[in-house]
Amino acid sequence: MRMWRLPTPVTDAVSAVLVTALLLLGAIGESYPMDPSDRIPPDAVPPPAAYLLVVFAGLVLIRRRRWPVPVFWLSLVAVLTYTVMGYVNGAALIAPVIALYTIAAEGTLRRTAFYTAATIGSLVGTSALFGPYRLGGGTSTVAPFVIAASVFLGLAVANRRAYVAEVIARAEHAERTREEEAKRQVDAERLRIARELHDVVAHTMATINVQAAAAGHVLDEQPAQAAEALRFIKSASKEGLRELRAILTVLRQCDEAEPTQPAPGLAQLDALVTATCRAGLPTTLRIIGDRRPLLPAAELAAYRIVQESLTNTIRHAGTATATIMLRFGDDRLDIDVTDTGPAMPFNGSGHGLRGMAERAAAVGGSLDAGPGPDGGFRVRARIPA
Repeated sequence: MRMWRLPTPVTDAVSAVLVTALLLLGAIGESYPMDPSDRIPPDAVPPPAAYLLVVFAGLVLIRRRRWPVPVFWLSLVAVLTYTVMGYVNGAALIAPVIALYTIAAEGTLRRTAFYTAATIGSLVGTSALFGPYRLGGGTSTVAPFVIAASVFLGLAVANRRAYVAEVIARAEHAERTREEEAKRQVDAERLRIARELHDVVAHTMATINVQAAAAGHVLDEQPAQAAEALRFIKSASKEGLRELRAILTVLRQCDEAEPTQPAPGLAQLDALVTATCRAGLPTTLRIIGDRRPLLPAAELAAYRIVQESLTNTIRHAGTATATIMLRFGDDRLDIDVTDTGPAMPFNGSGHGLRGMAERAAAVGGSLDAGPGPDGGFRVRARIPA
């Protein structure tokens, strides 16, 4: 959209000179009419020096956009002086009318009303009292209509400019809003990807780390257990790679249809518990209430919260056990994951804990994590059903 721009000073100067020339020709033509019936009294014919007032009234219009009010008064006083001297001002009054139009186009309605009344009163009054036609005709009868037309035109231009400015402002605001919304969506997607990668990689690597340590410890004395640990490492790494490939597939399908492969949910908790037990963390799953599916986003959030809680236990709790309790209510799912590991310093600044809290908040839930009342660690989450 093109921006509204005022004419340049050069354009204003050229237009003012042209207007002044036309006003001067009109004033001379009024003094020496071609029709004998329009002859004016000899004392109403201005001397050449009087035309300087008409020229001055027109040339001051060069600065009408920069100083509209002073230009208006200068032009009006010059025309009034010309009129009081008894000369025909039909052409000359166009100069203050143009200045009045500028005020109407760029000023307020109250100010425009004041200057309109001042223009009509002064021009009509002086023409009626001092003009060659007095009250019998001339500009005293035509001036009000000319002035009113210029004012209405100026107000229309002012309204148009205000409308264009509002449209431009709305377009700029909409553009800024779109950019901010796009940035917000990018940040949210980046955070979501970071959480997914953290949950998948952290769980898989923690499991592999524990099993690799166990395999190295029993490799010489109990090779069968070491082989079992290595097989579990292979299985865990394969599962982790599968989830990573699933995430990368979603990223590559940004312009394609939605993927048909379901995201992890509560139905995969049994497999998660089995894998955690095989990783060396005895885990128990307890379900209270009627087990039922939730919305996909809530299912994924619940699964990732349980997964990250078990990952933290595997990494930090050492020899311990874990208990997962799911309580299905009428309007929510309560998740309670506890372990029997030793008490550890806790400041709540880890990426995993922050990611769990963000997941819960994203679906309208809440999360609380910290040392358990009897030792160990406890994660409690509430997910709307």
